[in-house]
Amino acid sequence: MGKYDLLVKGNVVLPDRVVYDAVIAVLNGKISGIYENNIGLSAQEIIDATSCFILPGTIDAHVHCFSSLNEGFTNAGLSAAAGGVTTMIEMPYDATGMVCTEKLFLEKIERLEKESVVDTALLATIKKEDGHDEIAKLASAGACGFKVSMFNTDSFRFPRIDEGQLLDAFSAIAETGCPVGVHAENDDIVRRYIRKYEHDGINDPRAHAYSRPKAAESVAALTALELALYTGVKLHLYHSTFQRIFDMVDIYRSQGVQVTAETCTHYLTLSEDDMLELGAKAKINPPLRKKEDIADLWNLLTQGKIDMVTSDHAPWTLDRKANEDIFKNASGAPGVETLLPVMYSEGVAAGKMTILDLARVLSENPARTFGLSHCKGRIDVGMDADLVILDPNKTYIMDESTLHSSAKWSPYHNRKMIGKIVHTFVRGETVYKEDGQLGKSGYGRFIKAMHLSKGCLV
Repeated sequence: MGKYDLLVKGNVVLPDRVVYDAVIAVLNGKISGIYENNIGLSAQEIIDATSCFILPGTIDAHVHCFSSLNEGFTNAGLSAAAGGVTTMIEMPYDATGMVCTEKLFLEKIERLEKESVVDTALLATIKKEDGHDEIAKLASAGACGFKVSMFNTDSFRFPRIDEGQLLDAFSAIAETGCPVGVHAENDDIVRRYIRKYEHDGINDPRAHAYSRPKAAESVAALTALELALYTGVKLHLYHSTFQRIFDMVDIYRSQGVQVTAETCTHYLTLSEDDMLELGAKAKINPPLRKKEDIADLWNLLTQGKIDMVTSDHAPWTLDRKANEDIFKNASGAPGVETLLPVMYSEGVAAGKMTILDLARVLSENPARTFGLSHCKGRIDVGMDADLVILDPNKTYIMDESTLHSSAKWSPYHNRKMIGKIVHTFVRGETVYKEDGQLGKSGYGRFIKAMHLSKGCLV
């Protein structure tokens, strides 16, 4: 019997450098050592991944497991594992209703630990009216943050919270140390512009993009930034689609606001013109932008001005994407399984970002932002052994029929991919292997966030 449970040899991606032909030693689910060679090391299992990258497990900070009830923790978790995502951060907007009370939150934890394949942290939200008494309870229960929307996606499960209530809620959330993330689209502008363009919805799917102009996003983001300035809350801007949002973040950060912002895989790889071919499969809120916006986002990413990249995994089945009128389809696309592969292929392999950039925006920064860096987000001694082996020398054609989501489709179908995930570990256990081995439902754990609140951890 070996000293360690597992040894993995390969090109180890640390936060500040790549250590080639290094060995990661795993014991009891934790990284026990990182060695320049394996002389004298022994283990029950040894994996030689020479010439492959060993990355920290991806943290997808924007996953909707239950907006489509076909998905759930298990299907999303299998997808995550196959995509190198070892921790999902789950949204609080379920088809059955919002997760906005301690009772509902604890019930979701219980379900998570029965069903999830990978580790999962949970966001909470607030009631449309007077839900602030639950905020401290939800933070104490381990919520990694709060999510609110400035656009009324669905009055029952995904409602708009008006600016007056946001001011009060931001103040209450600031007391907990948790971040609050905002879906930043101005409801009034979008409603008006949907009416303006809805008659074009059958002839041109891009009418969806035209109905949600950049001003709707930047006006809402500006409001959220001002509210964060006055309340001191940690703010996160979800699915930001163009450069001005990140420029505004820079300005407010220079004024002392604690703010982070993300973009998503699709905003880095698809433009509104792709809707002509993809139709409703590319209907996403906020919408795809222009090709020049894609180039701007890549430049921002390499400059370190985009904190993280997420999938906004919204696994609607094809029947929710089949209406000839673009406005009558569900918004969102599956993406948790393609997040890391697409970012490696389109980013690192294409020379648009480094492997260190990849680890920063997919692992380290999400962990830090959402209170998970005590155990997740980087390869270091004492951290959970969440590891992804990626072979940069393998290429393949993305085939949506091989993906694990209940959605059974991908906007990246038939795209040539450079680099392939061959093995995923969560806490030292295999949850995905290229040969078809998959993790088990119920292996995933709830990860309780740890945020600083008035000098203590909650």
